[in-house]
Amino acid sequence: MNWPNRVFFSLLLAGLFSGFPLRSPTSAEHLGITHTLLFKGKVPGTEEQVIVWDTEYAPGAVNPRHFHPAAVTFRVLSGTGIWQEEGKPPVTLDAGETFLASAGTIHTHRNPSATEKLRFLEFIVAPEGQDRSVPRP
Repeated sequence: MNWPNRVFFSLLLAGLFSGFPLRSPTSAEHLGITHTLLFKGKVPGTEEQVIVWDTEYAPGAVNPRHFHPAAVTFRVLSGTGIWQEEGKPPVTLDAGETFLASAGTIHTHRNPSATEKLRFLEFIVAPEGQDRSVPRP
């Protein structure tokens, strides 16, 4: 494994196994969606940072059309989620499955269940200030 990958995974593991979140859960812009920041750290020798969010959607919760200035990798931990990039068919992900939303790709995601929560991790490597989503009408 090369040096940047070792640093990335070392930082990620340190954050994930520290035993507590780096920030308390916060309300998202959308009802029924919470985010807990698990890790946020600078990538040495770059202007980029690594961010890992633990995200939970209540049954039926929807994050409408938006994009991310940086690529985001989603890893489903529990439940089932539906991701749909604009102009493409929806993708259903179950626990253990992963989806990559390329930078600037307009997409939606939702929890189709009426009874179960959806929980997933979001992995982002981006310049500071470009780690969150940008709503689209």
